[in-house]
Parts: sequence; structure tokens; C-alpha cells
Amino acid sequence: MPAIEATPGYRMNVLIRRRAGVSRDELVANWFANHMPGVVKAMANAALSAQPHAHRYIATLFDPDANGNSVWDGIAQLWWKQNLGKPPQPHGTKPVDTFQQKAEPYLPWWVREYVVMDGALPLTPNTLNEPFPCTRSGFFKVTFLMKTQAGADRDAFFAHWLGTHAANVSTVMKAVGGFRYVIAQTIDPQSEAFAGMAELYFPNSEAWARFRNEVKPDGMERWVDAAGTLLFTGGTEMVGIPG
Repeated sequence: MPAIEATPGYRMNVLIRRRAGVSRDELVANWFANHMPGVVKAMANAALSAQPHAHRYIATLFDPDANGNSVWDGIAQLWWKQNLGKPPQPHGTKPVDTFQQKAEPYLPWWVREYVVMDGALPLTPNTLNEPFPCTRSGFFKVTFLMKTQAGADRDAFFAHWLGTHAANVSTVMKAVGGFRYVIAQTIDPQSEAFAGMAELYFPNSEAWARFRNEVKPDGMERWVDAAGTLLFTGGTEMVGIPG
């Protein structure tokens, strides 16, 4: 397959986990109602004053397990022209809204994004309220947080991921009805828990099951820490800035 070009700019991932004693519903309700609108407004104001700002903002909600628990409850993604690095302390250390009272303090995780399969996602802005934030569903999304083995050659791993592995995954995805595949590789692997993430979109869970049955190993296991790599499913995204 031809070389995959990186999306211009940088993507900031923010993994979100609720504080002890907070329900998932509390977290999600305050994320959508009390946090996303504030971020959208702040980015719009920054753009008007020619300050650095995100031009796209989407959050994925991860399905909890059978007991209602999850290592992470979701991930926010913001696309910027610049890499702003990490702040001196995690966001939410001193909460500024109810969402940050419900979520553990969080830090940005900067990646370069590669869209391998660019299938369209549904997007219907609100009509009786402000257009954004809105939600979208109608897909089955699988998110991998990729961890590498200690001492792994990251350059070799990244090259294999964007070459042999991406070709393997996209071929099988197309065969089973998958329609969108995005790879994100960590900019500073030495300072992050994960080497990157992969997002696979299917029309339903049955297509994902078919993919798991049909995909074959391609050598990725030489670098990947299988025990440390996390997998999440979800069927809802919150869209703050469509981009």
C-alpha cells in the first residue's frame, strides 16, 4: 500500500477516568453539559484573538465492563496546529467546573495521526439547541492503547505498524465491512505510558467478531506488550468542534 501521510498538525489525547465514588453517568453528564461547552467557547475565543486553539474536538466514551467498571471511561481528542507540550500540573488539580470535580486530574498525550481508512462518520448537529456539542452513534468502535515491550525498537515498531500491520488490518477490515481506521503514534514515547493508539470502526459488533476471527499475525507481536495493551469498545462519540 502507498505510504500513509500524517494528518497536518498534532493531536492531543486526554484519557479520562472518574474519581472514586463517582458513577459513570455522573461523569458523562457533566462532561457533555458542563465541560465540553466551556472548551468549545474557549477555543472559539482563542481563535478570534489569534491565539493557539484546537480546531477539532471529539470525545469517545468507552463501554464499561459487566460490573460497570473501566480502566478508563473515555478519551478526549483535540487537533492543534502546534504541540503545546504538558502543563506544569495536571488539568483539574484545582477544578474549574463540575466535570473536573468528577474526573481525576489529567494530562495531555500528544501524538501524530495517520488516517489509514477514511470512512465517513455520521454527524447531525443539534437543531433545537446550540449545534455543538452533539453526539453521534451508529457504529461499533474499537480503541487499542498500544504498549511496547521494554527495550523495543520504537522506530522499527512504528515503521512496521504503518506498513505491514496497517495493510494487514485494513485489508481484513474492508473484507468484513469495517470503514474507518486511524493510527496515532506517540511523539515522545519515553515519557508516555503508551506508544500509540489505534481506532477501528465497524458497522456493528458482528463485523468486529468477524475481523478477530479472520485477521492473521503479521509480526506486530515482536514489539507489543500484549498484557499492557488495553482494548476498549464504544458506540458513542461526543462532538464539540467538528473540524
